[in-house]
Amino acid sequence: MATDSDARRQSIIAAFDRVASGYDHEALRYFRFCAARWLQLLRPAPGDTFLDIAAGTGAVALAAAQAVGPQGRVAAVDLSEGMLARLEEKIHRFNLANIDIHVMDAAALEFRRDYFDHAVCSFGLFFMPDMPTALRQWRRVLKPGGRLAFSAFGPQAFQPLLRLFFEALARHGIAPDAQSPLTAAQQLHDPEYCRSLLMEAGLSEVTVVTEQFGYHLQDNRDWWTVVWNSALRAWVERLPETERAGFRDAHLAEIAALTTNEGLWLNVEAHCAIGRKPGL
Repeated sequence: MATDSDARRQSIIAAFDRVASGYDHEALRYFRFCAARWLQLLRPAPGDTFLDIAAGTGAVALAAAQAVGPQGRVAAVDLSEGMLARLEEKIHRFNLANIDIHVMDAAALEFRRDYFDHAVCSFGLFFMPDMPTALRQWRRVLKPGGRLAFSAFGPQAFQPLLRLFFEALARHGIAPDAQSPLTAAQQLHDPEYCRSLLMEAGLSEVTVVTEQFGYHLQDNRDWWTVVWNSALRAWVERLPETERAGFRDAHLAEIAALTTNEGLWLNVEAHCAIGRKPGL
């Protein structure tokens, strides 16, 4: 019998399948910026094994594949086949031979313990139904001395655009509940909470780095590109189809006053929490 948890899981998979074709749009380039920075912090060596959890279209996996080189190996896991299909296209386009794709539940990894040198989840932890359990699962597949990292958005990420977006939805009677990934994402706004999650999962030498990856969008319509090609689209799709265009136009008109000569500032404040599995 299907449960509420199963329904939420399928809803998330379907949502990411729908946005996969636009996930690499230039307006969402913060994913690539963050991936490059996280690899600088982790410094994987040639020949290392690397796990990209909730890999999406492969921003981290592609960067990791270059870092570990042809003697290394990258495993990219995601439940969205649409997302992984986009990554597979890139693997063929760039003629990469060191990335393996797996349709797999990140909360129930099918890898043996003590296998990977590095495991990274970029902006995916808050989709896990039980974040502490997921982190313990990821720690299990790390070699002793291996490093685990996850990234999360900071409290100022996408503000004030995100606040205005959800205020507009609230006027239509749509609001997150306690089980929403948005609620979990808000918990991760606190870097000390991020730190505590890794420590409670049994990681040591825990650090949390907060950086700004924002940039100016050309105009307010690019904000809608971000909305429509990210997880935010699922919130718009809760509106009747006949109301969506009107919602978009009213929301874009509301944020128009935020546009300057430089464009519309997209704040992408992000934390990267890193810990090491004890044993070496």
